[in-house]
Amino acid sequence: MKTRTKVLLGTGAFIGAAVLLFAIFGSGEPSDFEPQSEFELTPWIAIEVAGIDLSITKAVFYVFLVSALTVGFVLYIANRMHARPNRVQTAVETTYTFMRDDIVRGNMSDDLARRWFPFIGTLFLFIWCSNLIGFIPLPLNTGHPVDVLGLELPTFAIYAATANISVTLSLTLVVWFAYHVEGVRAKGLRRYLAGWVPAGTPRAMRPILFAIEVISQSVRIISLSVRLFANMLAGHLLILFMAGGLAVILGLAALGAITLPIAWVFFLFEIVLIATLQAFIFAILSSIYLGEAVAEHN
Repeated sequence: MKTRTKVLLGTGAFIGAAVLLFAIFGSGEPSDFEPQSEFELTPWIAIEVAGIDLSITKAVFYVFLVSALTVGFVLYIANRMHARPNRVQTAVETTYTFMRDDIVRGNMSDDLARRWFPFIGTLFLFIWCSNLIGFIPLPLNTGHPVDVLGLELPTFAIYAATANISVTLSLTLVVWFAYHVEGVRAKGLRRYLAGWVPAGTPRAMRPILFAIEVISQSVRIISLSVRLFANMLAGHLLILFMAGGLAVILGLAALGAITLPIAWVFFLFEIVLIATLQAFIFAILSSIYLGEAVAEHN
């Protein structure tokens, strides 16, 4: 049987099953379900210090969870290194080499790389693990509890700390201040700021180019934080919609038979590519900014 015939038969069977389910179950009333409520952060433990809200929420829990799992896993591997590495150790060593050589050393001098590799490596691992854990359903959704023997228990849902703008913005601000401080430390404030204007620029054009560079430096805060946040949030929303959210909103139960396989495609795409790619982009841009801050501009 030709591939084309198999594809047509599979598509026909898929559509036929959807029509059959619609004929059996029909449609229901549209729901007032709001997907964005899945990302609302209700305080689990209310804490307020000097008027500052420090409550423990789902996002805070995920930050602690990712940090603990990342540190615990790396320490576990580090304490069990073998002369003949097993598959797990080989994968960890490959990741280490990739971070050291491709992300860090490829964008800064060896001396600077030795100082900043622990930071960049930790940044990459934290974001990567956070993205991956964010696609594992955990019973932490307190917004839609389920009644089990009289107990209100949280339901399973997916959530990532990096799908919260506060987390990505905090990471971005650490990077932003770090590379400016490194640049000033290496060159001095006057020479560092002078490097924002290309050498040989006419005197009349220097204030304009300097202002443009100030805007560019400020926009990095937005681009670096929003890129990671938006990609993770969009991925989770797509999976939520395709996994049944759209069927619930429209009140079409049979629609779930069509959208659920699409949700699996989105899920695999996000966890295999997007989770790793976004961690890589954040880490390598951070490395580029650090290397650029100390580089001598000609």
